[in-house]
Amino acid sequence: MFLDRARISVRGGDGGRGVIAFRREAHVPRGGPDGGDGGRGGDVVLRADPQLASLGDFRVKRVFAAESGGAGAGSNRSGKAGGDLVVRVPVGTTVRDAASGAEVVDLVAAGAEIVAAKGGRGGRGNARFVSSTRRAPRIAEDGQPGERRELDLELRLIADVGLAGLPNAGKSSLLAALTRARPKIAAYPFTTLTPNLGVARLEERELVIADIPGLIEGASTGAGLGEDFLRHIERTRLVVHVVDAARPDPLADIATIDRELAAYGRGLDARQEIVALNKIDLAEARERVPELVETLRARGREALAVSAATGEGVDRLAKQLFTLVGPRPAAEAAARERRIVFAGSARDVRVEREDGAFRVRGDRIERLAAGIDWASGDASAYFHRLLQRSGVERRLRELGVKEGDTVRIGRLELEWSESAE
Repeated sequence: MFLDRARISVRGGDGGRGVIAFRREAHVPRGGPDGGDGGRGGDVVLRADPQLASLGDFRVKRVFAAESGGAGAGSNRSGKAGGDLVVRVPVGTTVRDAASGAEVVDLVAAGAEIVAAKGGRGGRGNARFVSSTRRAPRIAEDGQPGERRELDLELRLIADVGLAGLPNAGKSSLLAALTRARPKIAAYPFTTLTPNLGVARLEERELVIADIPGLIEGASTGAGLGEDFLRHIERTRLVVHVVDAARPDPLADIATIDRELAAYGRGLDARQEIVALNKIDLAEARERVPELVETLRARGREALAVSAATGEGVDRLAKQLFTLVGPRPAAEAAARERRIVFAGSARDVRVEREDGAFRVRGDRIERLAAGIDWASGDASAYFHRLLQRSGVERRLRELGVKEGDTVRIGRLELEWSESAE
């Protein structure tokens, strides 16, 4: 099934938690801390794959999560890093942030990649909290959550030449005559409901040609297939106006196409173009062609007569396409380090009221609160000093915190005490 729009959710793997552990060996009754760090979470990576022709794979599966990191262990053993998850998308996929609508990347090169959701860092084990005054810390960190977001994927075909025309103008037949493509063809309007691609070859060169669903008047405002058609010729370098020369008024048909391209914008009306007067195997079309060619040339437009059904004039048209369309410049693949960046900092700390209690939000504070041993007075004092240094205590007092109030940090609920040291 051809699909050119999809919304997906991506989730980087959570970092593994650091652990609290101490050496336990014979003849070493008071071994030092040796809790290892958690492993990092895996990334979700979008990769442009030239073997894919649509976003149909996302019709059912829409949630993609990378593997989380493993927890640390004693003897300073770090947890296993989570594996990255590579999600394949077609070349020509534009990625937008679903929340803001902002474009974040256009994957136009085969193999181009972007990290869509970065995995979280692993939490530190208690061996990392040793200091000259803290010899046996019962302090560790939870792993950092992986990034999460919703993305809108939009496919715009990458073709050198786009065949544009009204329904039943013969675009599918012409594509088949110019290339090896074998699109569905029938003698009734709207046979083509999805774009078809073919490759035309001349000596050592190739051109990708797209037969795109037929235009109707008002397409630029959403009538008929509307933008579902027009979006797919944005990347083409030349537009072939395929016209049924046997129709009562081919010039009016050309004017309809012109209006829709101009109304859609994005430079389509200024794109290099050529008119293919099709169906000259029919007597009424063949008689009309000389006058049509003369009229169009008087308007500064090139026109060629063809019959997609018999092949007459097709070779001439193909050679002209290769003359007008030069070799496509090689696109540079996106660097692997590129990734979608979230607004704000992971280190930001916020304090706010929440349902009669207080909520503290902040990456490091939340991860530390989850990993600390609250039965240890030394560990509790360390955390309290962190609240002071980060300005959390001051902000809580400004909001009116008092003895016995609930303070929520991550998954924990703590009771505020003025005597905490």
